[in-house]
This record gives sequence, structure tokens and C-alpha cells, in this order.
Amino acid sequence: MARPKKSSVLDFRILFLAVFILASLFAIGVRLWFVQVRMADFYRGRIQSSSEVTVRIPSIRGEIRDRNGIPLVTNRPSYEVDFYLPDLVSGYKKQYGQPPMVEFRAKDANGMLHDRKEADIVQIVDQTIIPRLEELKVAEPYNSQRLRTHYRNNTLVPFTYREDLDFATFSKFAEKDLGLPGVQVNVRPVRKYLYNALGAHLLGYVGTARDINKLADIKDFNFYEPDVQGKTNVEFYLDDALRGKPGKRILKKNAKNQLEGEKEIIQPTPGANVYLTIDARIQYITERALRAVGRAAAVVIDPNNGQILAMGSVPSYDPNKFIPAISARDWAALKDADADPLTNRAISAYAPGSTYKIATSLAGLTRGLAKAVFTCNGGVTYGNTYMRCWIQAEHGGTHGPQTLTEAIKNSCDAFFYQYGNAAGIDAIDAVGKSLGLGEASGIELTNEASGILPSPEWLRTTHNGRWSQGQTANSSIGQGYVLATPLQMAMIAATVANGGTSYQPSLVYQIQEPDGTSVRRPGKIRGDLTKMNHLTPDQIEIVRKGMWRVVNDSGTGARAKVPGVMVAGKTGTAQAWTDGKKDDNAWFIAFAPYDHPKLALAVIVQGGKAGGEVAAPIAAKIIEESLALEHGYDPDLKPLDPGIGNFKSVDRVDFKNSSVPAQFASTDDETTDDTSVDEETKHSKTSRPEIAEPDIRPDADNHRVAPRTEPTPEKRRSFFDFFRRKPNNDSQGQQPPQQQQKKHHFLFF
Repeated sequence: MARPKKSSVLDFRILFLAVFILASLFAIGVRLWFVQVRMADFYRGRIQSSSEVTVRIPSIRGEIRDRNGIPLVTNRPSYEVDFYLPDLVSGYKKQYGQPPMVEFRAKDANGMLHDRKEADIVQIVDQTIIPRLEELKVAEPYNSQRLRTHYRNNTLVPFTYREDLDFATFSKFAEKDLGLPGVQVNVRPVRKYLYNALGAHLLGYVGTARDINKLADIKDFNFYEPDVQGKTNVEFYLDDALRGKPGKRILKKNAKNQLEGEKEIIQPTPGANVYLTIDARIQYITERALRAVGRAAAVVIDPNNGQILAMGSVPSYDPNKFIPAISARDWAALKDADADPLTNRAISAYAPGSTYKIATSLAGLTRGLAKAVFTCNGGVTYGNTYMRCWIQAEHGGTHGPQTLTEAIKNSCDAFFYQYGNAAGIDAIDAVGKSLGLGEASGIELTNEASGILPSPEWLRTTHNGRWSQGQTANSSIGQGYVLATPLQMAMIAATVANGGTSYQPSLVYQIQEPDGTSVRRPGKIRGDLTKMNHLTPDQIEIVRKGMWRVVNDSGTGARAKVPGVMVAGKTGTAQAWTDGKKDDNAWFIAFAPYDHPKLALAVIVQGGKAGGEVAAPIAAKIIEESLALEHGYDPDLKPLDPGIGNFKSVDRVDFKNSSVPAQFASTDDETTDDTSVDEETKHSKTSRPEIAEPDIRPDADNHRVAPRTEPTPEKRRSFFDFFRRKPNNDSQGQQPPQQQQKKHHFLFF
């Protein structure tokens, strides 16, 4: 009876096992159907996405042109070799196993230091990428610290190994199949400043964003190539208009994780074109004239609307040097140069000297001093200080009784000491404010100085001082605490030229969208002397007549005469010091033609002996050639090399050879205004404005000094390796020899 019972139990177990196997096979079949049929589209998409890489294509910046449509800034192609660092690391893992690691110390969000580990990207590149590039003879040294920092902070951004390749080298890269994971040859547009240094202080330069992780669309791409951004001046202020919309590249990967080329590309949309008020020809004329000296600036304005026709500053620089990146050595040399070529002197503040007497003249007219006569006996005493006129300091003489037009013509300091005090500092400040002094104009340029329009309240709050008649006298001749920019002084000349309308200076003429639509920016009026300060046209004409006499009636600016053109102007020479050494500023402001002004300008020369001998001839050269453009004159516009700075004292400027058409084709001059200056001012060093850093390319290092040993590929395992004893020192495949070396330690903040 026991045997049949045992047999029935065995039959039951076999039946149960059969049912279990059938049920399992059925479940497997259902699962296979679900995965292969029901979820086919889902997994097909995942397979496709894992074999693709999306790369953001930077937007293409719009062009910058002058008012006549002449291109000043465009784009050119730059061929480069990029490393997609996460792909390099994953490719290394697939081929060799565990990558070499490096320890480093970094701060967390709370500022605490912690020891961390990461893949040694430098070893990976040196072991797997550089040897192949050396075979092709296209390898170059690189900065290993820059590579480590980039891998640590910007893994989504490709590391640019080489950039701005010549076409022969690019062709060599393109023709050869590198067979390297994470290495791609790309082309991207970069800026090209067509006339080199011409207009550099206006146009500015570009660079990449500093904090990539804060960009809005960074999560939409596997790899992120950021847009270049404007860093200074027009490139900075018009960045939103100039910057277009990005595109996308979809790259294919093979089974070895190597990039095989493009599957699809969505082209970026260009940005808008910006038209400046600048006339490239007048800009060229202005900068060429300024190169007669070592440190200077000039601003040329249309007095009828406030549009800037030219703005030059020397020494200068070539912004092409920054494209695609400037070397660390070149940047340090440029930034630390004694003559300061990065500073735009046209919007920097200086003591304006006697050119400021025009503002003082207008202020006195608001107080009924049109017919006032003050006598120059060589100087005036205020308190315990005797303040001399320049004619006594230089020639031991006097000007005698002076009317306002005579005082402007002779630039008589003694007259304006008395005239300014008769008007009062409040009137001077009121007119100065209407003219835009003491505040930034808001021009589309970076680092514009506001200057100083001193007042009793200003002195009390900033220096805890008490205002005096001597300080009013100093301010009346543009010395003491007074500071103004060449742009502000040019706007004063423009306001007098047009009869009293003070415009807001403008640099942008119009913006043209990619679809061809244009938006023009109208001129803005900041003030009207006839309304705000109740000056009559006849009163303003008194000042205009005085400026005419400066140039045309044996005045201090006789060297500003232009054949066939009636020029009106005002000279000035202001005391200044650089690093404790006397370094006076020579000024000249002017407008022309007198009856129907088309140009107003200001010129400053640092280290100039006298405005009439140094700045006035430069202004005359600019006026002569600029007005001659209407008569067929061709200045032969072409690229300019950077203006070279120097600290030579300039006694006189001469332009002997004139190429202006024939039909359009020595005198007393005030020298430094004699005023009291404290020792602290004499020895103070002019502070430089903060300069935005461009893209800086660190110098290559010599980190690859040790003999290189090639990594050993990981041995593929068979099924029977499971039953073999694993080595104690390797659970993930054979390690490259370099991992036997000492660990590297780095400290990053």
C-alpha cells in the first residue's frame, strides 16, 4: 500500500512543476509581449536618445554699423577642437575600467572645506587623446589646471582644446577619423572688428558668461555652448538686441560611445543689427588726428540733435586681440600698461580749465552781468591768497579792463574770478546742471564718469568744508574741485552753438531687426537754457561772439583757424598731476561753421603745455577734414593699428601736410591757470575704472614631463571567469599603470 502512495505524491510534484514551468513561460511570454510590442515605442525612443547628444549652438550676434551702414563689427568662423569631458570619462571606463582618480579640497555651500574625489581628467586626456593627436601632428600643449577647473565646474560645457585653427589644420582634423570618444571638431562664429583699433573704446568687446549654471536653458541640452556676451560699451549695452536665438545640433553616437557626426541641425537666429550715430569717416579722421600725441581724447557732436559723430581716445587697443580669447600674458600687459590704453578718456573726468569759463559766462548772464566790466591787474586776492592771472604768471603783464567777450577771447583769469563771484556759486551750479555737468549722461558706454559740479553743500557733505569766495573763483575757471569729461564739454559747445538747447548725447541711431524692420531712436532734449535759466538768444550770442573772437580776433585759439570755415572755440589749460609729477591737460572746445553749426567738439591732451598750441590744432584738423567730406574729400578709411601711449610733454602740434581739397582747404595763448593746489592733490594717483575681464587663455604648462605609459585595455571576461578566484587588488578589470602612482592633491577655493 506504501508504494502507490509514494507514486501519487511523485506524480503530484511533477504535475506541480509542470504547471509552474508553464505558468512561468506564460508570464515570460506576456512580459516579452509587453516589452517588445506594447512598450516598443517607449524603448525605441530611449535607445534613440541614448545614442544621441544634443548640443546647444550659440546665437549669432548682429552686426554693428555706422550711421551710413558701413559695417564696423561682423562675425567670422572660428574652427576649434572641443572635448566633451563626460564622454571622455565614460569612454575611458568602457575601454579600461575604473578611471584614475584625484583628490582635491573644495568649499561647500557653507564655506566649509571638504576632501573630495573625481576622475583625473588630465591623466585621461594625456593617456587616451593626446597620443592620437600627436600621431596626426596636431597636438599642442594645454593648461592642465584650466582643464581640471573646467571639468569641476562646467561639465556640460565642452572644453575648448584648440581654437582659431587655420584652415589647413582644420582640414587635417576633418579628414582624419580621430576615433576618439568625446572629441569633436566644431565651427562657431566669433566677433571680427573690421577696422582693428578704430572705435575700440566705443564698440567694446565680448566674452562668455561667467556663471554657466545660472543660465535659463542649460537643462535643455546634453552639452551647452553658451552665447558670447557683451562685456563693455556698445557690445554690453546693446547685448539684448545684438544677441540672437540659439540653435541645436543633434550628434550621433556609436556603440563605442564615439561621436560620429551630425544627425540634425537647427540653425540659430541672428540678432539685430545696430546702427550707431558714429560716422566711420569722421571717427577715422578724429583718431588719426589724435595720434599726433600720446594721451588724448576727442568727441565730435552734431549740435542740432546731440548725436555723437566721433569719439576717440589714445592710446587704444585692438579688440580683435580678445577674439576668441586673449592670452593671460597679453591681458596683463594691456591692463597694467602705464598709459592705460583700456580707459576711454573721452568719458573720464578731468579739470576742464578755462573751457569751463563758457559755463561761468552763461551763469553770469542769468544774473544780469552782460555789460559788466572787470579790471585785470594781474590777479585778485581772496582771504590770504593772491590768485594770479595767467598773463602775469607767464609775461608779468595785465589785461586791464575787460568785457565778457574780451575776457573769453583773452581767457582772462582775473576777470572770471570777479565775474564768478558776482554771479555766485548757486548760479554757476544751476547752469552747470542744465548743461549736464556733475552727472553721467547715460550714454551707452561703460565706466562713464559723472564729473564733479562742486557746491557749498557738496563741500560740506564730502569734505566737511566751508565754502569761500576763493573756491568760487577757482571753480569759475574750471579748477579746484571741478571735474568734467570731454563728452560733457563737447555738449556745452553744442548747446552754445545751437542757441541754448541742451541735448542728451546719443550713440545709437537705429536698431534693425532680422526681419528688416527698424526702430530709430529720436534725440532727447535734457534742457533749454532759454526756458530753464531764462537766457535770451541775444545773451547766448554774447558767449558765441566771445568764442568767435578766441579763434578769429587774435585770441588764444588762433591756431584753430580753418581756411574757408568760421570756427568758434575756447582754449583751456588745467593743472594736473600724474604720480606726483606735473602733467597738465590742454583743452579746446569749438563749433563750426559759426552761422550754421554742423559740428561741435572737445579735445583734451594730457601732458599738453597749452590748449591753443596743442589741442586747438587737433580740433582744426578734425573740423577741416570732417566738413570737407561734403565736398568730395575721401579720408581713405582703413583699419588702424592701436595708438601708442607715451608721457612726453607736448609743447606744440603741427599738421603741415593737408590733403583736403583746395576749395575747402603765432599768437598769445594762456598757459596753466594759476590756482592753489594742495600737496595731496599733487601726489594723488588717478584711479582707473574697473575693467570687465574678457575671455583669458592661460598659458600652457609642462605637466606632461614624466614618461607616458599607455593604459592597458580591460580584458573581456568569459562565462567561466565567474568560477575563478578574483584578484584581491582588482575587482573591476586591470588598472592602467598610472594608477600605481601617488595620488595628486589640489586645493581649490
